[in-house]
Amino acid sequence: MLTPPTPKQVPTTREHHGDVVTDEYEWLRDKDDPEVLAHLHAENAYTNARTEHLSLLTEQVFEEIKARTKETDLSVPTREGDWWYFTRTQEGQQYGIHCRVPVAGPDDWEPPAPDASAEPLPGEQVLLDENVEAEGHEFFSLGSFDVSGDGSLLLVGVDVEGDERYTLRIRAIDGSGREFADEIDDTSSGAIFDPSGRYVFYTTVDDSWRPDTVWRHEVGTEASGDVQVFTEPDERFWLGVGLTRSRRFLLLEAGSNITSETRLLDADDPTGEFAVVWPRKDGVEYDVEHVVAGGKDRLLIVHNDGAVNFELVSVAASDPQGPRRMLLPHSEHMRIEGVDAFRDFVALEYRRDGLPRVAVAKVPPQGLPADATPDDTLHELAFDEALFAVGVGSNPDWAQPILRIGFTSFVTPTTVTDIVIATGERLVRKQQPVLGDYHPERYEQRREWATADDGTRIPISLVYRADLVEAGTPAPTLLYGYGSYEHSIDPGFSIARLSLLDRGMVFAVAHVRGGGEMGRLWYEHGKKLHKRNTFTDFVAAAKHLVDTDVSEPERLVAQGGSAGGLLVGAVANLAPKLFSGFLAEVPFVDPLTSILDPSLPLTVIEWDEWGNPLDDAGVYAYMKSYAPYENVHDGEHGSHYPPILAVTSLNDTRVLYVEPAKWVARLRDRGADALLRIEMAAGHGGVSGRYSAWRERAFAYAWVIDAAKAHPSGE
Repeated sequence: MLTPPTPKQVPTTREHHGDVVTDEYEWLRDKDDPEVLAHLHAENAYTNARTEHLSLLTEQVFEEIKARTKETDLSVPTREGDWWYFTRTQEGQQYGIHCRVPVAGPDDWEPPAPDASAEPLPGEQVLLDENVEAEGHEFFSLGSFDVSGDGSLLLVGVDVEGDERYTLRIRAIDGSGREFADEIDDTSSGAIFDPSGRYVFYTTVDDSWRPDTVWRHEVGTEASGDVQVFTEPDERFWLGVGLTRSRRFLLLEAGSNITSETRLLDADDPTGEFAVVWPRKDGVEYDVEHVVAGGKDRLLIVHNDGAVNFELVSVAASDPQGPRRMLLPHSEHMRIEGVDAFRDFVALEYRRDGLPRVAVAKVPPQGLPADATPDDTLHELAFDEALFAVGVGSNPDWAQPILRIGFTSFVTPTTVTDIVIATGERLVRKQQPVLGDYHPERYEQRREWATADDGTRIPISLVYRADLVEAGTPAPTLLYGYGSYEHSIDPGFSIARLSLLDRGMVFAVAHVRGGGEMGRLWYEHGKKLHKRNTFTDFVAAAKHLVDTDVSEPERLVAQGGSAGGLLVGAVANLAPKLFSGFLAEVPFVDPLTSILDPSLPLTVIEWDEWGNPLDDAGVYAYMKSYAPYENVHDGEHGSHYPPILAVTSLNDTRVLYVEPAKWVARLRDRGADALLRIEMAAGHGGVSGRYSAWRERAFAYAWVIDAAKAHPSGE
C-alpha cells in the first residue's frame, strides 16, 4: 500500500461577518518555504507511483497525438503591409519559428502556398525562432510580438517563468539580428509599436498582477526615461493598448468584468493626450472600431447600454459623445459579440441559437450614406453542419479585399478560408492536417437538452464514433464544463481527443449558465448570487446523459479547468455518486479564501464576477455554501467521492497552486482518493512547448480512460 503525503496541520483562523473558520492547510501558501516545496515534490512522487500502471497507456496516447500531427508544418501566411507573415513548426522542435516573405506587389492577395517542407520560401526571413530563445529555460512564452510599420524593427516580450511577466526587447530586421539596448522588464503582454515605429506602448502590472499602467518608450533610449501615459486607480480594471486596423488611432482600453472605457489618440501625435470615447458607466461595456464613412472618420461601437445583448451604433470620431446613429439594434435572439471594420467592408460576429456566427456588410465606394444600416446589406455566412464554431481570423490589413475566417466543428479540423468580398467566393487556404486513418464520416456530433431544476433547458453537445457507440448502451463518457465570465465552449476539433473517441468514449460539453452560449442573460444567470445554477446545470446534464443511457455513473468522468475546476469541485460535493472520476485542472477550488484577500493577485477584479464577500455578508454566506474546499464531506461521506485528479502549476498567478494543494489534503482527510500533479516550471496554461503539452494531455487522458473504464488499447 502506498502512503500519501500527509502535510502537517497548522490551524489558521479567519473571521468575517461573525463567522470563524479554521483552515489547517493555509500554511501551504508560502512557496518559498522549503517544507512546502518538499511537500509538493512528495505529492508528485505519490501521484507518479499511484499512476505507474498508466505509464504505457500515457505513452501510447502521446504517440497517437504525435502520429496524427503534422510536425513539420506552416501556417497560412497573413498579409500586413508589404509582407506575408507566417509561423513554421519543425519535427522535434517544441516551439514555432516566425517568418515572413515579401508580397509580389500591391495587388498580391494570394498567400504563398503552405509548403509543409522545412525548405524556406523564396525571400523568406526568419524573424524569431522561439526554440533558440527558449534554450536553457524550462518554460518559455511569447507575450508580445509586433513589427514596426516600415517593417524594419521587431518587438518581442518573453516570459521564462510562467508568471506572465514579460521582458521586452527590440531587434533590427536586417539579417544582423542586432538587438537594441532597450530592455524593459516586468511588462504585461500586448506591447505594440506606434505606426511610426519610433515609440513602443506597453503596460506594467501592480503587486496584484493587474495591468494598471500604460507607458510610452522611445526606441533607442533607456527604459528609465519612459513616460507614464496613464495609470488606472480602480483595482477592478485592467489596462491594454492597441491600434485601430486603419492605423489612424491608438487605443487605450480599461476594462473590468462588467464595465469598460476606451480612450483614443490620433496616431500622428503619439506623444499627445488620449481622449475618452464614452466615460465609464458601471455595467456598460463597449468596443470601438474606426471606419471611414462618406469621407469622414466615424467610430463603430458595440455596447450594452440599455441593450442586454448589445447593439451596434456609429458616432463621429470628432464627437464620440454626440449623436448616435443606430446601425444594428438590440435583439433578444442575437448576442452581438464584436465588429471588425475595413476600408471596404465590415464583419460582424454574434451568437444565435447557441452557436457563433459571422456576417459581412459591404461599404459602398463613396462611403455609407447617412441613412444606411449594415442590416440592409448584412450577409450571414452559412455552413452545412449542425454544430460548429466560426470566427474572424487574422485580418490586419485595412485595405484587404478578403476576410479570413476560421471554421471548425467536433468532426471538421480547423479550416482557414478567405472570403472574397466582391464576389462572395470562398477560398479554402488550409485545413488542419490529421495524419493516419482519420475519416470524419465515422464520427457523429449532435446536441441534446437537459432540464435544470428550475425548468431551464441546458444544451449539451456530444461527439462520438458511431461505429463504437451503440444507442441505448451506456458508454464511457467525459463531460466537460466551464460556465464563467461569459466564456462559451463552442464545438471544436481536437487531435488529442481522437484518442478518447477511438476508444469508444463519448465527449460531451455541458453549456451551463455562467457561460455565454445562449446570450448575455445566460451569463448573468450563472454569476454572483446565481452561481449555483452553474453547478446544478452540470448535474442536470450528467443526469440527462445517465437517464438517456448515453452513459452511466460508473463510466462518467467530469472535467473542468480554472473556473471550470471550481465547477468540478462543487459538483464533486453535490453529486459525487453520479461520476466515476473528476479531473480538475488549475482548479479555482478555494474561491472564498482568495476573494476575501484583496492583496492576492487579481482578487478585486473578481468581485464583479463572484461578488464581494469581504463587505457583503450575504455574498460571503452564498460563496461559502458552494466553495469546494469549504464543503468537502466529513467522515464516512468521503468514501463516496470517486477518484479525483487535480493538476496545477507552481507559478500560476491566476489560480494559485495552494488552492488544489489544500483541497487535495482536505479531501484525503475525509477519506477521498485524491491525487495532485503539480508542474514545477509552468503557469496557468500549463507547461510550454508542444511536445511537453502533448505529454501533459496524454497523462490526463490516460487517467480519464482508466476512470471511465474505457478500453485502454483503442481500436
